[in-house]
Amino acid sequence: MKYVSIRALHEQTGALVREAAAGYSVIVTDRGRPVATLVPYTPDADRVTFATRPLLPAFARLQERLVEGDSMEDVSADRDER
Repeated sequence: MKYVSIRALHEQTGALVREAAAGYSVIVTDRGRPVATLVPYTPDADRVTFATRPLLPAFARLQERLVEGDSMEDVSADRDER
């Protein structure tokens, strides 16, 4: 594990990012105190993204309806059901 100051990070960003990409962790310090870590990127299969997040029940109900014409009618109807 390598420790670098914020100034060194600023001056050597490209090289330090390449080190992290190669599998090494780089700890960034501010006046000797660790404040951040550069680590290799690893895709997280369990990570929830916008596209894969579960829908709230109200949005799921809206999605089930067929939208024909004005979508505001569907939104208003959903609000009236509450």
